[in-house]
Amino acid sequence: MRGLRFKLLALLVLCAMPIGGSVSVLLTGVSPLPLLAYGVASLLAFGLYRYDKQQAKAGQWRTPEKILHGVELLGGWPGALVAQQMFRHKTRKLSYQLLFWLIVVVHQVVWVDVLFLNMSFIHRLLLQQ
Repeated sequence: MRGLRFKLLALLVLCAMPIGGSVSVLLTGVSPLPLLAYGVASLLAFGLYRYDKQQAKAGQWRTPEKILHGVELLGGWPGALVAQQMFRHKTRKLSYQLLFWLIVVVHQVVWVDVLFLNMSFIHRLLLQQ
């Protein structure tokens, strides 16, 4: 993996708000769910990417992209990002990468709202329903 230090730094920066937010939610006694969800979903995403890469090499049935994106959306994007780099999988398909990075941005925006805006954006969205 080229630029390993840069990639690790990027992962650390991207994970700072989700980890910090999850820990702050845990420390306030609200719920361990966010931290648990990120961990479990990341492990699942990593495993799915590994399996999909093996299936691709063998010319076998592949994991549907909507499954991979669904796991990323549930909090597995950190594991997916690590797997993409480790297995060199799904890194060149532009349409896949665009949706992947949109999912990462959505997670960042949610944590900015939770940590710095007192969930005002989320509340406004829920009240419009």
